[in-house]
Amino acid sequence: MSTTCDAEAAGSGWEPVRDLPPSAKLVAKVLEYDGPLTQRELAEETLLPTRTVRYALTRLEEVEAVASRVSFTDARKRIYTLDIHEP
Repeated sequence: MSTTCDAEAAGSGWEPVRDLPPSAKLVAKVLEYDGPLTQRELAEETLLPTRTVRYALTRLEEVEAVASRVSFTDARKRIYTLDIHEP
């Protein structure tokens, strides 16, 4: 049985995210609504442990669903943005 969300995801740039763990999907959705964010900000917004956020970001980077850059205010931090392209 397919839901409307599944049908929308199948025909969109969200396809690579579809098979990822729930934590990665949550991080992607938070980035969609609130991004760009640092790892710490993502952990605060999602209420996930920082280790889980790091794992989720790694999985999202593997499917090229997020982009990151060095923070201009603190070079030790990275800023993450959602990088999903709509067809």
